[in-house]
Parts: sequence; structure tokens; C-alpha cells
Amino acid sequence: MDSQLQQYLPVLLFLLVATGFAVSTLAISVIAGKLGRRTRTKDMPYECGMAPEGEGSSRLSVKFYLVALLFVLFDIEVVFMYPWAAVYKELLHENAALILGGMVSFLGILFAGYVYALKKGAFNWTE
Repeated sequence: MDSQLQQYLPVLLFLLVATGFAVSTLAISVIAGKLGRRTRTKDMPYECGMAPEGEGSSRLSVKFYLVALLFVLFDIEVVFMYPWAAVYKELLHENAALILGGMVSFLGILFAGYVYALKKGAFNWTE
């Protein structure tokens, strides 16, 4: 039992060194930041040497985030389908119904999400 616990000693040492490094780096940056002089010119945003115009960041519509989430949802579908398709022939000999059923249920849930987003008007670009 002792030998198993001793195997975790390098991991613990690594965590202590990593935490110490992170804390010391942050402390040094705070100390160095307080020593530096802040002027109005240094605090201005930099835009290619030109004087900045308008707000630094504009607010985006909620529609943008909704479209981004829908893109991620349907993009992740490919991440799951590609490996499944790559090994489908090999796994077909073991349990064909389970393998095909798993993918059909996955696509069914994904299609239900697509229909829900369609009914909620998530794909209407005019609004």
C-alpha cells in the first residue's frame, strides 16, 4: 500500500511546483505593474497609430450567440459521426443492431433539436 502512495509523490511535487510558479509569476507582475508609471497616453487604446474613434467594443445581438451555439451543436455532430463511420464496417460483425441503433438515436435527438430551433425561429435572419 505504501508503494502505491509513493507513486503519487511526483504528481504532488509537480502540482506544488506549478502552483508556486503561477503564484510567483502573478505576484511579480502585480509588483512590477505598480512600479510602472501610468499616463493618460499609455491608457488609451491603440489603433494602428490613429486616434481611436467611437466605443472600443460594440454590443452584439443575442442572435449572434444563438447562431454560434447552433453552429457548435451541428459541428460537434460531425465529430461524433466521423469516427463512427470509420469503424462501422469493423463493428458491424459484432453487434449490427446496437451500432446502427445508437447512431439513429443520436441523429434523432439531433434532429429534434434542429426542429425545435427551426420552430423557435432561430434561423430567421430577418429579425
